[in-house]
Amino acid sequence: MGTVPERRVVVTGFGVISAIGSGREGFLAGLRAGRDGAGPVTAFDTEGFAHGLSCEVPDFADDERSEYGRATRMAAAAAGMAVRDAGLDLERLRGASGVIAIGTTDGDARDLDDLAAVEVAKGLADLDPLLAGRARFSRMPVAVADELGLEDVELITLPDVCAAGTYAIGYGLDAIRSGDADYALCGGADAFCRRTFATFYRMGALSRDVCRPFDVDRTGVVFGEGAAVLVLEPLDTALARGAVIHAEVLDHNLNCDAFHPTRPVGESVAACMSGALVNARVAPGEVDLVFAHGTGTPTNDSMESAALAEVFGSGAVPPVSAIKSMIGHTMGAASAHSCVAALLAMEHGFLPPTANHRTPDPECPVDCVPNAAREGEPRTVLVNALGFGGSNAAVVLRRYRDEVVR
Repeated sequence: MGTVPERRVVVTGFGVISAIGSGREGFLAGLRAGRDGAGPVTAFDTEGFAHGLSCEVPDFADDERSEYGRATRMAAAAAGMAVRDAGLDLERLRGASGVIAIGTTDGDARDLDDLAAVEVAKGLADLDPLLAGRARFSRMPVAVADELGLEDVELITLPDVCAAGTYAIGYGLDAIRSGDADYALCGGADAFCRRTFATFYRMGALSRDVCRPFDVDRTGVVFGEGAAVLVLEPLDTALARGAVIHAEVLDHNLNCDAFHPTRPVGESVAACMSGALVNARVAPGEVDLVFAHGTGTPTNDSMESAALAEVFGSGAVPPVSAIKSMIGHTMGAASAHSCVAALLAMEHGFLPPTANHRTPDPECPVDCVPNAAREGEPRTVLVNALGFGGSNAAVVLRRYRDEVVR
């Protein structure tokens, strides 16, 4: 199919699973309340770890004999929610050209944890073939297609670690704009697992209590889990079928500095955000709200604050929400969760808070909407995301009812 210049793309549905609530109403209530989903780790035995909390999803049951693992089933469940929210006819989808793009960090590494434990205790002969099959990252979009009965659809897994959700949304946006797809189901999913918990513990990056982004006493990450999936489609198609339009995806930007496995480069992060605004033809002063990567680690938050000042100007940074303080770091789902939070903030007229904030840090001079949601009318929102290895991503969303000439 040929290129379709300036094809406008909108969000018509979303599904979300998180530690503070799942589905539209559950997630919205958690965001408005500034609820902290952190609690004791239940997914595995934490003996030997001096500290560690998790933001696990309490109402998503494991299915030990499913052909799909926990993270993959979360992705499929969120996609089903998104399609229902969009009011899409599945028969109509089956006759259209589509893309399913799911971002992840660990995939179903939780199954790898279990396989490793069996190998250590009993040996290779006792490994469960079902678990071995579930551990393949590539099966995440397959499960979505299976859940919805979709065939002849492009399937892609994007393992771009903590920026993977935005990478997936950008992939869907580009596919629709180019005319290669009539719709996209895109977002991210990850399940809490021992492997990544232990890795961050050894790095000294796990919080000793709670996640408190931009606070002078922040000590690190609290891991979460969950999924968030968006339905993207062309504006003209959405209007023709009378769909509710949550927001327009103005544009996105990606870059990779490839400087260090874990240490972000502020100049590259700022360049990525600035590039997204340029691509979206949005001036910095038009942005009403930023969803920060906001991990709660000393290095990330100081760097990100400086990058925001570079993009917007010192003293001119708009309010900044860091929802990892509530849902934990959901890895490949993190930026997709932020996009859903952005949609709800625009639709319901509020700024989600940064929870657990006690003492401002002079190195992080941002208005992080501390502790309590704030009423407001965010119209244009920037979502920022970083990933290990220097993968940076940013996306710009705009409330559709504020139609402007672009």
